[in-house]
Amino acid sequence: MHFQKSDSALILGLNMMGVVVAYTLLAISLYLSTDVPLATKGYWGMGIVLLTLSLINVVKYRFDTRALEDRIRQIEEARNEKLLEEFVGEAK
Repeated sequence: MHFQKSDSALILGLNMMGVVVAYTLLAISLYLSTDVPLATKGYWGMGIVLLTLSLINVVKYRFDTRALEDRIRQIEEARNEKLLEEFVGEAK
């Protein structure tokens, strides 16, 4: 399991580095673009930031939903196991 944790950290680090590079290149291109007015640049920048926040929220809620489903499944499995143990205990 140690390798899985290390792999996840590596993948997360690479993804974060990609996001930083993408934001840096976007900022450079907006800064150097002389044909686009400043108001339009700000509008694009706000759109990118809000899109990023929305994507983070979508991923967070999907993870939360998956964790809740796993927790419900574990509770149901434990309940079924207890019912089976009680049934087997009564049969003896």
